[in-house]
Amino acid sequence: MSITEKTVLDDPASFAASAETFSIIAQNDISRAALARATGLSRMTLGQRLAPLIESDLVVELRETVPSGGRPTKMLGINPDLGLLLAADIGETTIRLAVLNVQGTILHRETLDYRPEDGAEPALRNIANGFDTMLSGLPDRPFLIGLSVSLPAPIDVKVGLVVGPSILRGWDNFQIVPWLERRLGIPVFVENDVNLMTLYESRRAPEAGDDFFFIKMGTGIGSGLIADGHLYHGANGASGDIGHIQLNREKAPLCRCGKVGCLEAHAAGWAIARELRASGFEAEDAHDVIRLIDQHVPEAIGLLREAGRALGEVVADVVSILNPRTIRIGSTLAAAQEYLLAGVRERVYQRCLPLATNNLIIEAAPPNEIGCLTGAALLLKQKVFTRDGSERLLKRYQEWRLADFDNRRPTEMQKAE
Repeated sequence: MSITEKTVLDDPASFAASAETFSIIAQNDISRAALARATGLSRMTLGQRLAPLIESDLVVELRETVPSGGRPTKMLGINPDLGLLLAADIGETTIRLAVLNVQGTILHRETLDYRPEDGAEPALRNIANGFDTMLSGLPDRPFLIGLSVSLPAPIDVKVGLVVGPSILRGWDNFQIVPWLERRLGIPVFVENDVNLMTLYESRRAPEAGDDFFFIKMGTGIGSGLIADGHLYHGANGASGDIGHIQLNREKAPLCRCGKVGCLEAHAAGWAIARELRASGFEAEDAHDVIRLIDQHVPEAIGLLREAGRALGEVVADVVSILNPRTIRIGSTLAAAQEYLLAGVRERVYQRCLPLATNNLIIEAAPPNEIGCLTGAALLLKQKVFTRDGSERLLKRYQEWRLADFDNRRPTEMQKAE
């Protein structure tokens, strides 16, 4: 549609009426016939709902499919060039930023240094300034769909706040979402890093099924659960905090959370490093543990094997309660999977009933650096492409198109002359 043609942009109500239709199309490419069945709309009414979406380049006709014994059918999908997704992954010492297209492909990526002990506001300012710089290099002013932020901390999903012990000391109760929304002017969502890694891994391995359990074994320990195809948070967003399940052991070491005997205190990277330091080795975190294992240091190998057994005790309870189809273990310590997984499997098969372990897959996740960023983009799409989210998105898109039209109108008029 020519920028000088403002047809659907003159009618804000048309976007609201089309929001439900748009949200269905955004989930998966779909034919008109299937869309009519999903919405329950007549052919004429559906056409009226689709018209503003197609005319304003929100929805496009994609490839043709040929159903068995049928005629070619054109599929509808959201415009791959609709806008950009922003993702931020706050780690222990760095912040990774990514700009992605609607399909989840990373277009640009940057890494920033930061110190979590400096507090939330300096880190968030770095994120906002970083995206300003990344976006300023683009030729046109893009439509920004939203931002999703990965945090290495427990999150109260109802209010989007960091709660409880984490490396983000001093971030508790800081209003992260409102701060970033005011600064960037787009919807912002926050989520725990392990949950985002879980989303990413479940999409990367669709054969894992709809009941999938992911464990992050790095400097700390955490987990995420996909139940019936959906990320499970629990009542307050605290599900998956297996690192602080207490083991029934005679030796109950102090955990960094202040309690004793937690799984983390036995099996996390920081705890293994603590034991290695006591034996005279230089080790601070999970990366140092893997370095010593790569050097075939027997003490490091033995400690990781024992960590696998400790993890296996907790995983056995998970299997008995939740009966997942696939358990995938990722992050730094999973790089030494031959030592870690042996102990996990040993305890799980020793403690669980055969029905729970029948066809159970326990495996290591392939190494990757984009799990949290891609998972953040997946979460963002889930949030903004709901029925209510789609209505808000369409209204924002309308405002963006009108502003773009007003900014470019003099140039278009000059061309016409």
